Amino acid sequence: MTKTAGKLVVLGSINADHILNLPAFPTPGETLTGSQYQVAFGGKGANQAVAAGRSGADIAFIACVGDDDTGERVCQQLVNDRIDIAPVSTISGESTGVALIFVNAEGENVIGIHAGANAALSPALVEAQQPLIASAGALLMQLESPVESVLRAAQIAHQNNTTVILNPAPAQALPDELLALVDIITPNETEAEKLTGIRVSNDEEAARAAQVLHAKGIDTVIITLGSRGVWASVQGQGACVPGFKVTAIDTIAAGDTFNGALVTALLEEKPLQEAIRFAHAAAAIAVTRKGAQPSVPWRSETDDFLRQQG
Repeated sequence: MTKTAGKLVVLGSINADHILNLPAFPTPGETLTGSQYQVAFGGKGANQAVAAGRSGADIAFIACVGDDDTGERVCQQLVNDRIDIAPVSTISGESTGVALIFVNAEGENVIGIHAGANAALSPALVEAQQPLIASAGALLMQLESPVESVLRAAQIAHQNNTTVILNPAPAQALPDELLALVDIITPNETEAEKLTGIRVSNDEEAARAAQVLHAKGIDTVIITLGSRGVWASVQGQGACVPGFKVTAIDTIAAGDTFNGALVTALLEEKPLQEAIRFAHAAAAIAVTRKGAQPSVPWRSETDDFLRQQG
């Protein structure tokens, strides 16, 4: 099997995001009037694929959409974002995934998801993409797809020396069998605690959580710490890599933008610190804009932002 140097495969979810801005999150039984309602394309997998595509990656996307108008429109948009959608399956009789998102005045969000077609991303569909995964330089995944399918993809990648990057979101416990196949993991504080049992509120705790993940066989641990930046640990050697100070409008897809940009930079063989800085820049731009995929910057914008930082 010949490797395509720098080729990225993303496996993950596709959603239509229904976003409503509210002054505060409603309490049970409370009705609040919101503003700026919009429907935008999202889903962690698609967001990360778009971030990679717009960052300049050579990328193919393994995913599922419903046989509905939304699915068709999503696929057209993904093509515009320079993503190979040949591995996207249309699931008959199923709707494309949906996320209902409330954003409060601080830019924080709460989200409810209907998996829809995303639940149909089966190990058999993953198996069908074995040649694609085997020939790629890297495989990037999240946890809005069935875990058994994520595991199968990781096994195929591992057997073929394809770097496995897992963004373990949304937070859930994972089998050691899966973690042992991961080369780079990118949890936030909540996800790191779910995987390690260690609450991460400072660098020392981040270092301890990273050690637990190293012990499970993961070479590189990157714990995202929101506005503080990330804790990056390679084989036990860790350091905080600060982010950029910007005024956030909403944080939807900030983490996804970080992941897509990070993997793109790593596939360009940038050193880890430089790749993280590039990813920080892309995420910093994303939080100053509304929505998931509409907020994701193009490569030229991220490069310009970095130049301005000096």
